[in-house]
Amino acid sequence: MVTVSDISLSFGERVLFKDVNLKFTPGNCYGIIGANGAGKSTFLKILSGELKADRGEIVIGQGKRMAVLAQDHFAFEDHRVLDTVIMGWPKLYSTMKEREAIYAKEDFTEEDGLRAADLEAEFSDLGGWEAEAQAATLLSGLGVVEAQHEKTMREIDEGIKVRVLLAQAIFGNPDILLLDEPTNGLDLDSIAWLEEYLINFPNIVIVVSHDRHFLNAVCTHTCDIDYGKVRMYSGNYDFWFKMNRILVQQQKDQKKRNEDKAKDLKEFIQRFSANAAKSKQATSRKKILEKLELDDFVPSSRRFPFVGFRPERDVGNNVLRVVGLCKSVEGARVLNNFSLTLNKTDKIALVGKEHLAKTSLFQILAGEAKPDSGDVYWGQTVSTSYFPMDNTALFDSDLGITEWLMQFTTSEDESYVRSFLGRMLFSGDEALKPVKVLSGGEKVRCILSKLMLSGANCLLLDEPTNHLDLESIEALNEGLVDFGGVLIFTSHDHEFVSSIANRIIEICPGGVIDRYMGFDDYLKDKQVSTLRDEYYHGHVVAEI
Repeated sequence: MVTVSDISLSFGERVLFKDVNLKFTPGNCYGIIGANGAGKSTFLKILSGELKADRGEIVIGQGKRMAVLAQDHFAFEDHRVLDTVIMGWPKLYSTMKEREAIYAKEDFTEEDGLRAADLEAEFSDLGGWEAEAQAATLLSGLGVVEAQHEKTMREIDEGIKVRVLLAQAIFGNPDILLLDEPTNGLDLDSIAWLEEYLINFPNIVIVVSHDRHFLNAVCTHTCDIDYGKVRMYSGNYDFWFKMNRILVQQQKDQKKRNEDKAKDLKEFIQRFSANAAKSKQATSRKKILEKLELDDFVPSSRRFPFVGFRPERDVGNNVLRVVGLCKSVEGARVLNNFSLTLNKTDKIALVGKEHLAKTSLFQILAGEAKPDSGDVYWGQTVSTSYFPMDNTALFDSDLGITEWLMQFTTSEDESYVRSFLGRMLFSGDEALKPVKVLSGGEKVRCILSKLMLSGANCLLLDEPTNHLDLESIEALNEGLVDFGGVLIFTSHDHEFVSSIANRIIEICPGGVIDRYMGFDDYLKDKQVSTLRDEYYHGHVVAEI
């Protein structure tokens, strides 16, 4: 058990937490949610001991081991991948290394022999003989292929390092597991594996995530951070969301009733306070008015942006035809004879592990890269707008947000542009902030504003949910469900994909799977699963 007692933390005059009291018990998974800046990651740091609270204490059961998902992707550069995973259990790792060092000695003494015997017993008790096999199983489940297990961390890509560090955190079944955004950098298959792992995890899990499907799949409780309080609710994110909406509406209704009653009381008091016959009634109503708690309603600190895409014209019948597209990146073929016909009602999700292939396709369709061979034919009625996964070049500017957005509209009316920014939560002086200092989430909201201004009837979105908080993802999700144009997108957010897409395309090394169905049906389709196995193992068969 983890007990949080009277925790308070302030930064200057800003109170982040005050008088937080919670209990986390084994067998449960607790999702930590809250607006950006509410203190979710800070709360995890207090639990782990990395950050000390101003007041209060964290009590952990004696002898219980806590594991934390490391955020420094370059902290283990000289270590072998398998060793990095095993380092998640410091006691086992130190025993293993001391044992190896003793056996490596040339002048092996009697004292060394006695110590080696003790280490052998400890190593065996800790499960050391199975450690590498267990580490390898975790890595494979998270999509790290066996060929990379013996490499050093320096030799692998950053995207793979994220997975290695996640395997490190869950290695050896820690008693308490703290995970800050564990799905970042994972593909949908790896996220599904992690969900299954955590569902069956017997100990305490406390997790911060912006992935709604993940939170719904694994969480038994939801801890909501708002206004310096951390309130725990039984149930997953969807349950919390529905209950929160009901409670907020009830509070709004009560406030409206109080305001209406106050208005009636004031009118009565003004009319009859000078009337001797009714002065007692007026005085009585004045006392009732004073007791009305008009300021009790405190709206959530969460802010939902408005995302709405309005095409300037409808899409015609001829949308897009891609024929025989081939593309290599740094000598590796990522697109091989790729063909596609896009229909006017399509909302296509590109899924699968071939991330470079998907991004290359987006760049070609957007006109930002050329194929090695093949052709792309857009219909005459089609206007496109592109959301790149790497937006660095877009914000290499000294302009403020308003000036930056003015570049992408024919309107010279600054107030018109400011209205878009206001709906995307850039109000007042925030709309003048230099774009080069924006956070990841702020940059995404700027690009979405650019897309909304474009009036395009075909959107190309490469991982638009990256860096967004839950509120912004919800808003973007609703905006794309309502979008009347054509859409091609990719995202690692399961809920986002399943609620929007009506066609799924997976680019595999051995071919392309293209299905007119929702994402959940696609995942359950046995024919798709068989074909994927064939395409990934190099035994290409005719498409089903």
